[in-house]
Amino acid sequence: MSGSDPKPGEGSCYASPPCMAHEVDPAYFDPLGVDPEQARDVARWRKAERSRLLDMRGQMSVSDRARIGEIVASILRRLLAERLGDAPGLVLSGYWPIRGELDLRPLLSGLHDMGAQIALPLVETRAAPLVFRRWTPQTRMVRGHWNILVPPPGAEAVVPQVTLAPLVGWDAAGYRLGYGGGYFDRTLAALSPRPFTIGVGVGAARLATIYPQPHDIPLDVIVTEDGPRTGAELG
Repeated sequence: MSGSDPKPGEGSCYASPPCMAHEVDPAYFDPLGVDPEQARDVARWRKAERSRLLDMRGQMSVSDRARIGEIVASILRRLLAERLGDAPGLVLSGYWPIRGELDLRPLLSGLHDMGAQIALPLVETRAAPLVFRRWTPQTRMVRGHWNILVPPPGAEAVVPQVTLAPLVGWDAAGYRLGYGGGYFDRTLAALSPRPFTIGVGVGAARLATIYPQPHDIPLDVIVTEDGPRTGAELG
């Protein structure tokens, strides 16, 4: 950490969102926050790290990003088969790639062809949990919040059993740094039963910690080109 980084244990910022949340929601307030000054320290640190990691990702070549995406997709196929069995009947939420995120649409199409139901998350109401609409390779997408492509309003709403969460950064305890809007953790807290959650990103985006707060929810597994990490493996 640099001299401008917060001290370990400081902070009370809100959690990281999925890929469509580019903006911090000013209405979001953490009622479990302990110290407003610490919250501001962690918020500033997360903002700086988010910017640094996005710049790093943006500097990756298209070929390197595609290569890593293929490796990660292969790991995910094995992981899903080992832990969750056959695809038929599985409801899995993916994401539509933006800002240099790994493109897993071929994986989603393949799982769809094998019988899985694929969904994409979207913001229907600001400062509320995400909703999930069913997606197929033939779905005609529309522009949603932040101008991101999402399934149309007429698409079937589903509840995912498995969720893929794109990572801006991730830490040794399995916590996710996203775009700063709090949507992803808000959604996990609201879903019952909670889906099996897999963070997807690059190994170089690992942080020692994001200084997780009481509302931050750790992921079940993190998958990068270096392989899957879960439980004690995240330390």
